[in-house]
Amino acid sequence: MLRFTLVRAGHAAVVLLGVTVVVFALVHLVPGDPVRVALGTRFTQESYDALRAASGLDQPLLTQYLQYVGNALTGDLGVSFRTGQPVTSILLERLPATISLAAAALVVSLLIAFPLGIYAATHHGRASDTVVRVASQAGVSVPDFWLGILFILVFSVTLGWLPPSGYVPLTEDPLEWARRVAMPALAVGLVSGAIITRFVRSAVLESLGSDHARTARAKGLRARVVLLRHVVRNAMVPVVTVIGVQAATLLGGIIVVEVVFGWPGLGRLTYDAVAARDYPVLQGSVLLVAALFLLISFLVDVLYGKIDPRISVR
Repeated sequence: MLRFTLVRAGHAAVVLLGVTVVVFALVHLVPGDPVRVALGTRFTQESYDALRAASGLDQPLLTQYLQYVGNALTGDLGVSFRTGQPVTSILLERLPATISLAAAALVVSLLIAFPLGIYAATHHGRASDTVVRVASQAGVSVPDFWLGILFILVFSVTLGWLPPSGYVPLTEDPLEWARRVAMPALAVGLVSGAIITRFVRSAVLESLGSDHARTARAKGLRARVVLLRHVVRNAMVPVVTVIGVQAATLLGGIIVVEVVFGWPGLGRLTYDAVAARDYPVLQGSVLLVAALFLLISFLVDVLYGKIDPRISVR
């Protein structure tokens, strides 16, 4: 198990190193001069040269990259072109909002996926199974931002039950946070839940027909015991993979939903950085999301070994 964990950690470190190359290349591959764009109407040759030197863009590319990686390892991701604040402090300020929204959306998706997926698998071929499959397909096909706009029209504009936008930290006012996170979490969670439902149904259905499930039933075990102890547990490996991917996607892929609801998370920050061509913030956002994605993938790999000890290093 220790070797398995170390190998997976090494894979994650190599991938993260590759991500730093891609993130670093953002500044040099996109059209235009980021320093010139950052200065805008404040441009003078003196200010241009000063900002270029302060950003290290006057150094050779290899020197810039090594300096960027070295600074990133110490938590220094540069300074925002737009506000002059350290990028690290900006990311840490926005991260809790994204984590709270992603966590709430993941809880919604799991509350949807497991009951419906298991129910559909245990009622395979019946009308209820067909309803679940059609509903999950519809959920996968509907954009989460469209659901968000629909929820705003219904629950905010028409009924006036929930605020249409804004964010209140969970630690500051849990009730108000819940009121404001309800619609974006539901919009994202419904789509994510539809995806996970299909995998839960498929994994449980396959496990139901396996030899160990038939043996457990032949021993006279009750159907609920067979389902929970033998079927669901053995179906968890592929399901955990999908949950991990969805969790990582929620952390970095809900940009439009955050914009729709005015949610001040990493997605909204990335959107604003692209619009303002604030490349240090954009680099930091992409690097942080990639690191979070790799961290979740690493934790999923470690969890594999706990669920199924037969999994070995490949």
